[in-house]
Amino acid sequence: MNHVDLNCDLGESFGAYQIGLDKDILAFVTSANIACGFHAGDPSVMRKTVAMAAEKGVQIGAHPGLPDLAGFGRRNMAITPQEAYDLVVYQIGALFGFLKAEGIKMQHVKPHGALYNMAAKSRELADAIAQAVYNTDSELILFGLAGSELVRAGERAGLKTAHEVFADRTYQEDGTLTPRTQGDALIHDDDEAVSQVIRMVKEGKVRSRQGTDVNLKADTVCIHGDGAHALQFAKKIRKELEQADITIKAFST
Repeated sequence: MNHVDLNCDLGESFGAYQIGLDKDILAFVTSANIACGFHAGDPSVMRKTVAMAAEKGVQIGAHPGLPDLAGFGRRNMAITPQEAYDLVVYQIGALFGFLKAEGIKMQHVKPHGALYNMAAKSRELADAIAQAVYNTDSELILFGLAGSELVRAGERAGLKTAHEVFADRTYQEDGTLTPRTQGDALIHDDDEAVSQVIRMVKEGKVRSRQGTDVNLKADTVCIHGDGAHALQFAKKIRKELEQADITIKAFST
C-alpha cells in the first residue's frame, strides 16, 4: 500500500497580523513546519503553534527562512554558505527551545521559500544547510524538493531525508518548481491538484509545464495553509488520498 506524509507551513502569523487557519488545518495534516521568526512568526505564535500541533499529535519541524519579513522570505538574497549555516542553526535553536519546554521531540527541518528554492539548485548552500541541521541534531529529518541538491546534501551529511512534492505548484522539466513570478506557477483547480498528487505518490511522475513527465519520489506532500480555500483543500486532499488507498502518516512513523 502507498503511504505519504502530509505537511503544512504553519505559525506564520506575527504581532497583530493573523495568517492562515492553523488550528483547523492541523486536523488534516501529519507534519507541521513552524516558522521561526525570520520570514514570519514570533515567539508567542511559535509557542502557541507548538502546543496546538502537539495536541493534535502532529509531528513538528522547524521552518527556517531568510530574514525578509516584508517579502515573506520569498525574495532571493545573496547570502554566503556560512550565513545560510548560521541562520538555520539560529532558527532551529529558537523552535527547539519551545519544544524542549513542552517535552516534545523535533521531527524535521524544512527550509522556507527562497532559501528552499536556492538550496534546491546550489550545492554549496545545500551543503551548508544540511550541515547546520546535522550539527544541531543528527537525528533530524531534512525535507527538501524531490530530487534536489538539498536532498542530496542531506544524504551526504548523513541525515535522513524526505523528498517533498507540492500539491498546488506546477513543475518545470528539470524537476524544479515554476517560479511564483510566472503566471502558471500555482494550480488553482482543486481536482487538478489532487490528481497531480495521487499520480506523484502512486506513479512517481509529474507532468511538467513543457508537457514532459518528470520522475520523482514523493515522501511528503506540502499543502499551503494561507490560501483563501486552504481548509477546504486540506479536507479534500486528505479524503481523496485515502479513497485512493494512500495511507496518510508522518514520515517518522
